Amino acid sequence: MSQPSRLFALRPIAAALASATAFALATSLPAVAQTLQPNTDTQTLLEAAKRVPRNDLLQIYREALANDATYAAARYQQQAAQERVPQARSGLLPNVGLTGRTDLNRYESTEPDITNSYNVYGGGVNLTVPVYRPQNWEALEQAKISVMTADLTLQQSSQDLTLRVATAYFNVLGARDQLIALDAAKKATLEQLQQAKREFEVGTKTIIDTNEAQARYDQIVAQEQVALGTLLVRRSELQTIIGRDLGTLAPLRDRPNLTLPQPADIMQWVRSAEDTSYAVQIARGNYEIATREVQRQRDGHKPTLDLVGGYNVNKFNGTQSSEFINPRINAGTVGLQLNVPIYQGGVVQSRVREALSLQDRSNAELESARRNSANAARDAYTGVNFGLAQVRALESAEVSARTQLDSTQLGYQVGVRILLDVLNATTLLVQTQRDVKRARYDFLLAALRLKASSGALTEDDIAGINALLDKAEPITVPDVNVPPRGPTSSVPPAQPPARTSAKDGTTSAPANSGPAAAPAAKPTSTTAPKSTTSNRAKGV
Repeated sequence: MSQPSRLFALRPIAAALASATAFALATSLPAVAQTLQPNTDTQTLLEAAKRVPRNDLLQIYREALANDATYAAARYQQQAAQERVPQARSGLLPNVGLTGRTDLNRYESTEPDITNSYNVYGGGVNLTVPVYRPQNWEALEQAKISVMTADLTLQQSSQDLTLRVATAYFNVLGARDQLIALDAAKKATLEQLQQAKREFEVGTKTIIDTNEAQARYDQIVAQEQVALGTLLVRRSELQTIIGRDLGTLAPLRDRPNLTLPQPADIMQWVRSAEDTSYAVQIARGNYEIATREVQRQRDGHKPTLDLVGGYNVNKFNGTQSSEFINPRINAGTVGLQLNVPIYQGGVVQSRVREALSLQDRSNAELESARRNSANAARDAYTGVNFGLAQVRALESAEVSARTQLDSTQLGYQVGVRILLDVLNATTLLVQTQRDVKRARYDFLLAALRLKASSGALTEDDIAGINALLDKAEPITVPDVNVPPRGPTSSVPPAQPPARTSAKDGTTSAPANSGPAAAPAAKPTSTTAPKSTTSNRAKGV
């Protein structure tokens, strides 16, 4: 390629990088972009972006712990479950109560003719101490197991929150990557469309190239609208968890160091999941509660024994037939009270049968939890193992797609390839670059799910993934070259290449570069619609 052709090939790259960088910042910074006018230039957007800090995964996760409504509900449920032990223990502790009374009595007699009335009032204290109540002891053990199960449920909710935050975070990044990839493809296709028009004007090409570029451009614009809506939905999902606007999310580093979780043995993960996953531990606790419920209902046949006592004082006032005037009576009692159930209408046997059926149900649920946890571990391990292989394969595919694009561009210059081949190669490269990022996200999520399958997912795992993010990394679009047809094409003079800042990684285009410097295409009525995505994205 000649030097003028090389310079001309860099011109659309500069325009694509500059405008798409502004577009990506607008989609990532809604709070900033909404305050800007539709004609805001790239430099203004970049300056506004510098004033807004980026949020990383660890920060979002910690905010979710404090603000997520689902996790808050689980936390309150766990706090309520702590009261089950004191409530059950109260059935084994003494009960003390105070009583009081007042009575007005009147009686009349004809033989002899006597009329008396008097008032009786008094009070007392009563004590009941359970001595033998086997059902209450079983209820206390059930309450203790129930509290442990509630603690496990809260830990499971925390683990689920970790997965929800990570999934929503990478879904936002994936939607943003899709939008940026489409924007890069649209910029490149627009340059190819304008180049085809210029070559048609000078008679070196037919209208076919123009129509093909126009059709591809319209298709990308339609896909871009869908991608923009998807990005809005993904951001809303993450915003629902943390309860605030997202701002800008830190992207994943380019070519992060991805490693397989240890141990690298699927059977160890399966055995761990079958024994220590939260779902299995909760189901095991429920089975233990059901087993004790069977014994508690069987204890309904057994007698109960209580120690009872009391002290009462009664005072009589008024006129009455007694040698004592207004007597006062003090009485104290203490003893053992035995209650032996003989026949209760068959309710005890019915409750025992009910408890046995519920025990069988809990046992089936425990087995189901084991199987589901084992399957989740296998699925996650497969996703991690083959996911890393997919990442490596797509990285190689990206290199091959770039080589293919370079070869196709060279063939287009010498006349052995048509413009449609260049469009297809450009689309393939952009899609491959997007797929590489999505595969990395899926690998990291699979690694988190693998830890979660065995109940080992903690904040340290989020911190490890957070270390792979780069809050200072600039948001750029894929690098796509769009060369001219070749030395036979009549094209405008070459423009200086784009300049990349080493300080912040942003790219700025020359003042007179881009589509505005090219002559207008008049002979054909096929025109490229003006791009409005950048302005609409400011509301994201």
